[in-house]
Amino acid sequence: MNIHEYQAKELLKGFGAPVAKGVAITSADEAEAAARQLPGPLYVVKSQIHAGGRGKGKFKELGPDAKGGVRLAKSVEEAVSHVREMLGNTLVTAQTGEAGKQVNRLYIEDGADIDRELYLSLLVDRSVGRVAFVVSTEGGMDIEAVAHDTPEKIVTVAIDPLTGVTEADVARISDAYGLDGAAREDGKSLFPALYKAFVEKDMSLLEVNPLIVMTDGHLRVLDAKVSFDGNALFRHEDVKALRDTTEEDAKEIEASKYDLAYVALDGDIGCMVNGAGLAMATMDIIKLYGKEPANFLDVGGGASKEKVTAAFKIITADPNVKGILVNIFGGIMRCDVIAEGVVAAVKDVGLTVPLVVRLEGTNVEKGKAILNESGLAITAADDLDDAAKKIVAAVG
Repeated sequence: MNIHEYQAKELLKGFGAPVAKGVAITSADEAEAAARQLPGPLYVVKSQIHAGGRGKGKFKELGPDAKGGVRLAKSVEEAVSHVREMLGNTLVTAQTGEAGKQVNRLYIEDGADIDRELYLSLLVDRSVGRVAFVVSTEGGMDIEAVAHDTPEKIVTVAIDPLTGVTEADVARISDAYGLDGAAREDGKSLFPALYKAFVEKDMSLLEVNPLIVMTDGHLRVLDAKVSFDGNALFRHEDVKALRDTTEEDAKEIEASKYDLAYVALDGDIGCMVNGAGLAMATMDIIKLYGKEPANFLDVGGGASKEKVTAAFKIITADPNVKGILVNIFGGIMRCDVIAEGVVAAVKDVGLTVPLVVRLEGTNVEKGKAILNESGLAITAADDLDDAAKKIVAAVG
């Protein structure tokens, strides 16, 4: 689960992280009062969407020469002007895709005098099985580009879960940044605080880009991106309350109600598969034969007829879907259950696009019989390669 920047900063502030004063708004009428709550004279107006690259993004409605989704203002009046121009418009960034995201809320924040910009993130480093700091002096940059072009500028510090962040860990991070004076002293409290927040709130990612050294020598969290482990949300009612469903795909929200692993994609062939690895292979072979998958959908190993029916309905709700490939290997999952779910869903929602089904494994003959006797226009496939060829040809 993702949250907005202003929510992430409020959460980190509770753990002692230094953040600027700011006010979130959802209406242009709130802009002036919000800005006047801040010290000024510099204000920053930030689009609040669940996507990175906001500053470099462009608003669809404002033309190519308009400013991006993060803007500076040198007066209250200029801040209000930015709000009126940004709110309600569609921001397109490198992470939103061409469709972009509508900006429904903004964050007006007190400006900062920046001396240096740094990069910091916390994540689970699966290569060592520990939470790790990933730090770089190249703050404000696309960290993937830094990793590709100048990997020596990225330092990883894995934290021993038995000790937490030690003085030696803090020293390594500070040395990687080249911190001294007040900034180095701030790091002694900030880095352990960020680790504490990550662990206690079951985060999967905490990214501060940039973490800044201000002209007065102190550190400040200038931007914050936080994602939480969805499997741990039952422990954090306060975190669940921060969820903004308007930032999520409606189909993904519906899928979560049935415990389905669903991610919407940009292609036109809908996929229903059991098992994440098989789902990835199914998407790969669709691409191999020249088409793009419209989704990732894993119904899991113990799906019921109702769950399969729900999955099928979610796929067909996507207007971009021009064909559907069902690829099931029945181990724990039974092929006859899948077949019953597919037949029930097709009868319920109707079938207006080609449907190819490949079944293999437990009760496969029963499953095929159910499909064959359904009277529906379902194309059977012998194996995955055959299934991919048939659905690509049918969509053609």
